[in-house]
Amino acid sequence: MRYSQSEIEQFTHEAITRGQCVLRGHFPAEKLRRWNEEFQPLLEAHVERERGNENRGAQRYYVTLPFIEPFADEEIFCDADVLAIVENLVGKDFVMCQFATDTPLRGSDYQDLHRDTPPLFPEIKVETPSFQLAVNFPLVDVTEENGPFETTYGTHLMTKEKGLQKIEAGEIKLEKLMMKTGDLMIRDVRAIHRGTPNKTDVPRPMCVVGYSRRWLFRPEVSIRIPRHTWESLSWRSKHLLRFNPRVESLDEVDTAEVYQSFAY
Repeated sequence: MRYSQSEIEQFTHEAITRGQCVLRGHFPAEKLRRWNEEFQPLLEAHVERERGNENRGAQRYYVTLPFIEPFADEEIFCDADVLAIVENLVGKDFVMCQFATDTPLRGSDYQDLHRDTPPLFPEIKVETPSFQLAVNFPLVDVTEENGPFETTYGTHLMTKEKGLQKIEAGEIKLEKLMMKTGDLMIRDVRAIHRGTPNKTDVPRPMCVVGYSRRWLFRPEVSIRIPRHTWESLSWRSKHLLRFNPRVESLDEVDTAEVYQSFAY
């Protein structure tokens, strides 16, 4: 592990109180640049296939990553520091449930302010501790021009209605998050946020690895794992991925995205 226990606790505290923490320069940038090279043809094929079905906004695409090399990399999704923080937030027996990308292209716009999940118990108007997390990391440097993630701090601890009221009143500000290739963010998906326009000609892929408490099941974001990949994984990775379906080959998998309802 790169960080001491006290540093892990500090990151955890930030995520609990602010709704997110950022680990700068944590992943190898060169590895993620290779991911970006391998991702581009996947993105192009997806854009062609999903043209007209831009449910995340114009020129913005959600693409599930195939769980094969180079993406099925335990140094990324099973990173010891990240998992230590995640465990502090959602308990010892958490699971990995999502492995995908969100990419705005030129022509994208501001999304509506939203959360990525509804509250567990909306009828009581009280937020619970964290139950679902996203670990986000870009495959290119994120700048003011190419569509930075815009988020708020502390809104995961209040109802969406109260959070929006505070944003409207100027009591809570929207913050653009600039990230270098290799930076990562661990966030509670209830924090109010939005995507912003990419004004460049270069796609801005943002990866998302989802972790949640073991009892939370959202079938639209499952990971399909080829058996030959499964057999090569460590025990820790298999435990993280234990509820995801295994397949003989990804050739038998329908590539149509089923994660359509994403904003709450």
